[in-house]
Amino acid sequence: MSIFDFLSGQFIDVIHWTDDTRDTMVYRFERHGHEIKYGAKLTVREGQTAVFIHEGQLADVFRPGLYMLETNNMPIMTTLQHWSHGFQSPFKSEIYFVNTNRFTDLKWGTKNPIMLRDPEFGPTRIRAFGTYTVKVKDAGRFMTEIVGTDGEFTTDEITFQIRNIIVQEFSRTIGSAGIPVLDMAGNTGDLGRLMAEAISGTIDQYGLELPELYIENISLPPAVEAAMDKRTSMGVVGDLSKYTQYSAAEAMTAAANNPGGDGGMGAGMGLGMGMAMAGQMANALGGQNAGPWGANPQGQQQPAAAAPPPPPVEHVWHVAENGQTKGPFSKATMGQMASAGELTRETHVWTAGQDGWKKAGEVDELAQLFTVMPPPPPPGV
Repeated sequence: MSIFDFLSGQFIDVIHWTDDTRDTMVYRFERHGHEIKYGAKLTVREGQTAVFIHEGQLADVFRPGLYMLETNNMPIMTTLQHWSHGFQSPFKSEIYFVNTNRFTDLKWGTKNPIMLRDPEFGPTRIRAFGTYTVKVKDAGRFMTEIVGTDGEFTTDEITFQIRNIIVQEFSRTIGSAGIPVLDMAGNTGDLGRLMAEAISGTIDQYGLELPELYIENISLPPAVEAAMDKRTSMGVVGDLSKYTQYSAAEAMTAAANNPGGDGGMGAGMGLGMGMAMAGQMANALGGQNAGPWGANPQGQQQPAAAAPPPPPVEHVWHVAENGQTKGPFSKATMGQMASAGELTRETHVWTAGQDGWKKAGEVDELAQLFTVMPPPPPPGV
C-alpha cells in the first residue's frame, strides 16, 4: 500500500446520525465548511432519510442504506456540479437527516366552544379534544415547504399549525354531519376517519401525513350537562310520587335519630314532608276528584260519620248476706237496695273481674250510690 492510499483512507468520512430525542424531525449534519470528501460513507438508518442541499437547491435524497458518495450514487449532485468522469475532489454540500418515524401522542383541542344546531337540543355549543400522530411522507417537500435552513427542527414548530387545521376541519365535519350530541360518543371513530381524510390534502402539501387521529371526548357546556344529569336522575327515580314518599319517610327517620343540634328543624321538615305525603295519599284515595290543593269540593263525597263506640259493659253484682250469696243484681237494682237500706257501705259485694269480695263502700262504681242520699243521722239526734 502506497503512502497516498494510506492518507486517502484516513480522510474518508463516515456520515451518520443517531437521535436520542423523541421530537426532532430534522437534523443538519454539521461539517467544517460543509466540505465532504469524495468517497465518504453515508449511513441512513431505518426511519431516516438523508437530503443533500447544494447551493440552496434540493439535490439527492437517500433512503435507508449504506452509500459511497461517488458520482454514480449522486446523479443530481453530479449534474449540478458538472463533474466529469473520475472526479474525486472534495465537495461542499449541506446534509439534512429527516426522521420519518411516527411522532405520537400529539394533542389537539378546541380552544373556544363550537356552535352547532343539534336536532334534539337546538343551538348548542360543544368542546372536543384528542390526540394524533404525524409522519414525514415526502422529505424533500418537507424541507422546501417547512424546514428551510433550520438546523434542528422539532415537532413544537409544526404542531400548532396542524392543530389549527384539525380544529377547523372538526368544526366543518361536526357541523355538516348532523349527528345528535347524544350519539357523538358512538361515532367518534367515524368522525376521526372523516377528519383525517379531509385533512390529508392540506397536510400533503407540507410533505406530511396523519396516520392516526383520535377524538377522545366531546363535551357540552356545564349548564347543559347539569340539565342532562337532572333528566337522567328523573329517569332513574321512575315514579316521582313514590320516591317523594320514600324521601319523606327517610327524612323523618333521620330527624328522629338526631334529636340534638338541628333536630328541631329536622323534625319540622320531617313533619312537613309527612303532612305532604299524607296529603298525597289522601288524594290518591280520593280518586279522580283530587286536585293539587286537596279534594275538590264538588263531586266529593262527605266522609261517613264515625261509628259510636260500643256501649260499656254493665257489671252485675253478687251480695253476701248471712253466709249466703244473693244476686246477681244490676247497678240500678243495687241503687234501689241502697235507698231501702238493704245495701250499706259495709255490705260485701263481688263482680266478675274483681279480686275477691270487697265492701261496697270500697268499690268506686258502688261508692257513688251512697253519696246520693245522706247517711242516717247519728244516734241521739
